[in-house]
Formats: sequence, structure tokens, C-alpha cells
Amino acid sequence: MINPVVHFEIPVADMDRAMAFYEAVFGCRLERRRVDGYDMAFFPRAEGQAGASGALACGDVYIPSKTGPILYFDVPDIIPVLARAQAHGGAVLYPRTHVGEEGYVAEIEDSEGNRIALSAPPDEAR
Repeated sequence: MINPVVHFEIPVADMDRAMAFYEAVFGCRLERRRVDGYDMAFFPRAEGQAGASGALACGDVYIPSKTGPILYFDVPDIIPVLARAQAHGGAVLYPRTHVGEEGYVAEIEDSEGNRIALSAPPDEAR
């Protein structure tokens, strides 16, 4: 088994606010759909490429939290992502930190109160 994670869902309380946050912070367009009665917004995914698919999910079973699993988003440079997160209602929970050969990590609180992590390669811009 190379990569057992195939899909994730991030709980949100306000889909419009969450979509605005994630689109601004990560510079991507989310596709909003109704799935099994729940309001969802899907992150872009390229078929045949590495990585899991994922979505924001809103509904009675989706409760935002900082205490559940932590998802890591791969970014080329953490510093501008932290700035965009703060500018759009997020907060820095764990500052950009060098973790050796793996590169850099940081954690933010999104617009909904979830803990989201960032990962960048060791050669990211300083």
C-alpha cells in the first residue's frame, strides 16, 4: 500500500465563509456540490497524480474542531500562506518551523475553527 489516504473532508459551519477562506489562502477554486444531502466544496484534483481528494463539508455530522486529525497541505512557501490565512480570518497556531531534511511546517486555524497544517520543502523561499 503506497498511500492509503484517498479522500478527506474538513467540517465547516459556514460554507460561503469557508470557501472564501480556502480559495484565498491556497489560491485554488473549489467546486460546490450537494452529496448525500450535504453541502460540499471539493478541492481540485488531477487524475493520475499523487495526493488525496478532499472537500469542505457542511451539515449536522460535520463539526469543526482543533482536536481531531491534522491535515497537511503541501505549499511551495509557508510564509505567504500564513499571511493570507491571517488576512482572511485565520490564526497562526504553530509558526513556521524547520524540521530538518523534510523542510518546514506550520499550523493555522481556519475560518471555521479547524487546525490545518502546512508543509513546505527544505528549499522554500526564506
